Amino acid sequence: MERVGLLAGIGALPVECARSAREQGYEVYVVALLPETDQSLKDYATDYQEISVFKVGKILSYLKKKQVDKVTMIGKVTKELLYAHKAMPDFKTMQILMSLHDRKDDTVMQALVAAVESTGATVVDQTALIRPLMPEKGTLTKREPTDDEKRDMEFGFRMAKEIGRLDVGQTVVVKDLAVMALEAIEGTDACIRRGGQLARGGAVVAKVAKPQQDKRFDVPAVGRTTIESMIEAGAKALVIEAGQTLLVEKAQVLQLAEANGITIVAM
Repeated sequence: MERVGLLAGIGALPVECARSAREQGYEVYVVALLPETDQSLKDYATDYQEISVFKVGKILSYLKKKQVDKVTMIGKVTKELLYAHKAMPDFKTMQILMSLHDRKDDTVMQALVAAVESTGATVVDQTALIRPLMPEKGTLTKREPTDDEKRDMEFGFRMAKEIGRLDVGQTVVVKDLAVMALEAIEGTDACIRRGGQLARGGAVVAKVAKPQQDKRFDVPAVGRTTIESMIEAGAKALVIEAGQTLLVEKAQVLQLAEANGITIVAM
């Protein structure tokens, strides 16, 4: 039976991926990278290990020992951890970090991909096992966006593509054709809350793939926590990129959005 290694961050996405892999007949070897990684992953794992994201040497040894054929890296691991100083990196992690010419998202992740593939495994497209989670073009909620919201969605979509091209982030918060907040190291939810505070209600959130998106990592995803952040921020519309953005916990997301008057469009 073919083996897949799952390097799992925070959120529901790793669980969806593990469940799908098991349904497709894979043995699933899970490495939980953070203490907050969803424990229900154990239900779908052939083997489950908790290894810090800062212990890359140990992760590589585990993958090699288990003779894993394919690896997918999925779930939230925010880059701000690099600056939190909460864990001591092992020698391999320090070696990787010291070799980087910068610490942009793609630079860090491409170095990690190269390290994983040095074990003989192949790092695969994050979406290979969960493509049905990517909505097609259209309005996903019952409420259609207003004309003003549509204009802000189109504007926000363009702005998000630009910061993606620069490999800064994937999320933008806008209102009345003005940018309220751009995502950087703080992550999507913090960006939404900051932008909503500045917009003082009625903000539009845009989240898209980078123009140069490498689907082996950092594929944009939205889920229940995205909507919860929007509610807290008083935002009223969300635009994502059709066929390129993962919509996790779809039923819960749409129910929560409908209950709070939020419109969601895949553009």
